[in-house]
This record gives sequence, C-alpha cells and structure tokens, in this order.
Amino acid sequence: MELAQVRLLVTDFPACYRFYADVLGLRPQSGATEGPYEKFSPHAGSAGIALQDRAMMAEILDELGGTATGHRSLVVLRVEDLDAYCEQITSRGGSVLHGPAPMTDRMRVAHLKDPEGNLVELQEWLLLRA
Repeated sequence: MELAQVRLLVTDFPACYRFYADVLGLRPQSGATEGPYEKFSPHAGSAGIALQDRAMMAEILDELGGTATGHRSLVVLRVEDLDAYCEQITSRGGSVLHGPAPMTDRMRVAHLKDPEGNLVELQEWLLLRA
C-alpha cells in the first residue's frame, strides 16, 4: 500500500488553488485553476496535497452536500528555513496566524489557514540540543 495524496474537499476551488500554488508555492500537476481537481507537490519528497470540488464529491456521497464547519484537517509541510518561508508567504498575500515559534525542543512551527479554513502547519525540524 502507498499513500497517494491527502485530498481536501473545497467549495471555492479557484481561491484554494491560488493559495496552494501562489501563496505556499507548491507545484500544480495540471494547471486546472477552476477544478474540479488538482494535485500539488512540494519541490522535494513524494507526498502530495490535492483539492477536490466538494459539490462534485457530493454527487457521489450525499452527506458531503452540507456546509462544512470547524477544522477538518491539518496539513503539515516541512521547510528548511521557517523564518524565510513565512516572509515569502506574507509577501505573496498569506497571513501567518501563529509563529514562527518553538513547539518542542525538536521543532519550530508557524500556522496559517487556507481560504476554506483548513489549518496549515509549517515545521522546521531542529537538531537535538545537547
């Protein structure tokens, strides 16, 4: 078994597409800016994040037709230089809600939300301190 992707169900596909491509700087697979589906990949690693139009999935599973509320997911991305990446995000129109700040002695984090309210955690892994 292999994890292919984490897929987020969204209602405003174009806004979410711009967030993951333009603000976070992830690489889109096909350039389908209007949906109903797009996969995004970081510049390293094999894991991916995909967006899926919620209305399309509601045609398959009726329960998805209602309005989504609350935090439904937490997307985690590891970066090498958290401070520099947060500066890039804010220069591209993103808004960091928390951090950069230590979370444990092994990592620093920052948090933001995509246009649908999904939480995104940016992690910078630190060497263990002696």
